[in-house]
Amino acid sequence: MLAKSRETQSMTVFLIVLDSVGIGAAPDAAAYGDAGSATVPHCASAVGGLHLPTLQSMGLGNIPGILPGGLEIVGVPPAKAPRASWGALQECSQGKDTTTGHWEMAGLLIEEGFHLFSPNHPSFPEELTAAFIERTGRGILGNMAASGTVIIKDLGAEHMASGKWIVYTSADSVFQIAAHEEVIPLDELYAGCRVARELCDPLRVGRVIARPFAGADASHFKRTENRRDFSLVPPEPTILDHLQSHGVKTVTVGKLDDVFAGQGIDRSEHVKNNRDAQRVVLSIAEESESQFVFVNLIDFDMLYGHRRDPSGYAAALENTDLFLSDLLLKLNDDDCVMITADHGNDPTFAGTDHTREFVPFLVHRPGQHGRELGIRQGFYDVAQTVADLFGTPPMLRGISIYK
Repeated sequence: MLAKSRETQSMTVFLIVLDSVGIGAAPDAAAYGDAGSATVPHCASAVGGLHLPTLQSMGLGNIPGILPGGLEIVGVPPAKAPRASWGALQECSQGKDTTTGHWEMAGLLIEEGFHLFSPNHPSFPEELTAAFIERTGRGILGNMAASGTVIIKDLGAEHMASGKWIVYTSADSVFQIAAHEEVIPLDELYAGCRVARELCDPLRVGRVIARPFAGADASHFKRTENRRDFSLVPPEPTILDHLQSHGVKTVTVGKLDDVFAGQGIDRSEHVKNNRDAQRVVLSIAEESESQFVFVNLIDFDMLYGHRRDPSGYAAALENTDLFLSDLLLKLNDDDCVMITADHGNDPTFAGTDHTREFVPFLVHRPGQHGRELGIRQGFYDVAQTVADLFGTPPMLRGISIYK
């Protein structure tokens, strides 16, 4: 059993989600078309090795050794005495998207997967698009599964000329709306997303996503950082609600206020990239109050995984390793840092979608020795561990690593 402190007056628990940083195909990966995926190992091989001294010292390189068919991470060998407890999480919910992954690590189980739209044109039901057109006053283009960067190049000029929305989906449960910021202002785009969110609720669609872009023509179109996610409201209390109801301050950094539909959050730092999220986290580490800080670092998925860019992915991992080095130096004795991911997105894999993978699970507390945590059945072990750290009643699911 790991030692832990029940004194929480000045304890900060950081849960840092490296968005899409999977570590090897899950046992059910073939059912999702993802057999053979392995985000971090394949990325490392593609660039000739990763330099991640902080994550290596925490035990990242030890994790493949406990996975069935685990692949070594080139440049990140196993640590002889990891400074963090290390293991892997296997998802139990149906799906491989952002909402499913985050909700499960927050204590939920999605037994019936979110609604998926057809990949073929027309992807969306006629009654949905007809109501959306009527209520927003604009027509639609697209209505298919597509890469976001490709569809704005293909349809961006027509969108600018007609003022119609570009709507599309993917392998995830999403209704995505792209619009040029000079054609449809952000306020109107977000209002259109709220309409779509209301219309998609009866279908149990995980997210409606605003995808604004800019640029003069197809060769210059580029998505901006003004993306917003409009999520389904969680069906039961999450770790955020649970902690809040027991007097623990909850803070989210990144897009998590969107992922949890604003529920259970005392303070939201809605930043749009890894750099700004890491800056905010280092600032929070200087604070002296007890709080739970739930962080999403989005660049891995948004900029490099979906775009199949292993070099960019590797650079983002190495930059994050430097950030983690700085963060660990700021921890007080009772603080805790947990590092995990919500799904995979192998930048060397076919297609442009997420991949169904094991995700790493690293837990560091100053002055405590790390140990192997094995393969945890359910991301919700994360929520149970957080509840245990703060000394609150247990969540409905999961086993704390301290039990």
